[in-house]
Amino acid sequence: MSTRTVLSQADITRALTRISHEILESNKGAADLVVLGIPPRGVVLADRLAATLSSISGSTVPVGSVDVTMYRDDLRRQPTRSPRPTSVPSGGIDGKTVVLVDDVLYSGRTIRAALDALSSIGRPRAVRLAVLVDRGHRELPIRADFVGKNLPTSTVERIFVRLHGVDDDELVAIDDGTTAGGAGSDPAPVATPGANR
Repeated sequence: MSTRTVLSQADITRALTRISHEILESNKGAADLVVLGIPPRGVVLADRLAATLSSISGSTVPVGSVDVTMYRDDLRRQPTRSPRPTSVPSGGIDGKTVVLVDDVLYSGRTIRAALDALSSIGRPRAVRLAVLVDRGHRELPIRADFVGKNLPTSTVERIFVRLHGVDDDELVAIDDGTTAGGAGSDPAPVATPGANR
């Protein structure tokens, strides 16, 4: 296995700060913003984004999470998935600009599931997508509005995201797919569920 780090902890912090500024510029401030993370690591990123957005804007930006488990289109193939909590801020999402946050954007199927989950919660005015890494290979017409790093990959490569709050360290790494067993194997416990879908 050949793995190389593409984002350090400092790089991740800088990317989230830049994304925060881009969100505020796009939204013309923090008014009616709600940040929702997709578990597990999207929630960690959402919490950090909301804190940075609040710090920059001087007003509190509500943050929560949206579980997409029951909206996925691969449940028949992986029926052992356990639902995680959905946490919507007290003000709800109706009429708000919701920023969905995830760690890696790949096929787009997780985001499609998140959009379906959102529609069962309320009717936002707009939905934007912020991801730490966009690795390409979309299977659905979904595009991120805010990206920490575009990381073109081959389909045999794997992306690993580790974040404090879920993991012991913090980085983004790419494996070239030469691990015994091929790209479908799980070479190390740092794999991000969803990062390679």
